[in-house]
Amino acid sequence: MKLATFRHQGRTSWGVVGDGVIHDVGAVLAQLPDLRSAIAAGALDAARDAAAGAPRIALDAIEWLPVIPNPEKILCIGLNYEEHRKETGRSVVGNPTIFTRFANSQVGHQAPLVRPKVSSDFDYEGELAVIIGTSCRHVSKADAFAQVAGYACYNDGSVRDWQRHTHQFTPGKNFVGTGPFGPWMVTPDEVGEIGPQRLQTCVNGQVVQDAKLEEMLFDIPTQIAYCSTFTRLEPGDVIATGTPGGVGAKRNPPLWLKPGDVVDVEIDGVGLLTNTVADES
Repeated sequence: MKLATFRHQGRTSWGVVGDGVIHDVGAVLAQLPDLRSAIAAGALDAARDAAAGAPRIALDAIEWLPVIPNPEKILCIGLNYEEHRKETGRSVVGNPTIFTRFANSQVGHQAPLVRPKVSSDFDYEGELAVIIGTSCRHVSKADAFAQVAGYACYNDGSVRDWQRHTHQFTPGKNFVGTGPFGPWMVTPDEVGEIGPQRLQTCVNGQVVQDAKLEEMLFDIPTQIAYCSTFTRLEPGDVIATGTPGGVGAKRNPPLWLKPGDVVDVEIDGVGLLTNTVADES
C-alpha cells in the first residue's frame, strides 16, 4: 500500500494512492488528521479499508507534500556506502555517523528544490527513508524491522560550503526547501526484503548515483538499534539511511545543482521522487 500527504483546493489531507488517484482517507477518518497520527494509532489497515469509500482525487490535481510533514525527528545516516566514504576521504568508523534534519527543510514530490541565495555549492544525495511505526527504545536488531511503518525516497540536498564550516553537518543540511521526501510511503509488505533494490539518482536524465540497498555499511536493523538506544523513536520519525557515491561535490569538475535542473531519486519497489531546482526567492 502507498500512502501520501497532499493538498487539494486549499485543504491538507492524506490517503492511499492507487489506479492514478489518491483516495482521500483523511476525509473519512476525521479522527486521524494526518498520516503520522494514523501510524501512531496503528490504523494503516483501517486506512486500507476506508480507501474504497473515500473521495477519489486525480494525482495531477494535487500538490504533493512531504510524506510525513511533521515528524518529531529526522535522523540522517552519513557516509553509509563505501564508495561515498572513500570519495570523501573519511576514516572507517565502528558506529553510524548521525546528523539531524528539521521538518521545515522538507518539500514534497514535484515541489521546487530550493538553492539558497547564500551559496551555489548545492548538491544532491539520493537516499532511502525509513518511517518508524512504533514508539520504541532499545530495539534489538532482530526486532528492528517490526518497528518500520514504511519506506520512501529522500533527497538529502546539501549546501556543501555551509556543511564544511565546521565538523558538524547540521547547517548545510537544513536550508529551507532542500529535503525532498516522497512521493509516498510504501508499506513493508509491498517492498519486500530490503537489499536487492537499486537506488539511482539522475540529474537531467543522467545517472549520477547507482547502488543497491544491500551495499549500506550499517544496515537498517543496525541503524534502528543504534538510534533507539540514544533516543526514543516515535511513530512517524524518519531515518534517512545514507547516500551512495557519486555526489556532485566529489566530481571533477564538481557538479553543482543550478536552477532548472531536474533531480530524480528512484528506488525499485519504492517510487520515483522528482524535483526541479529553483533559486531562493
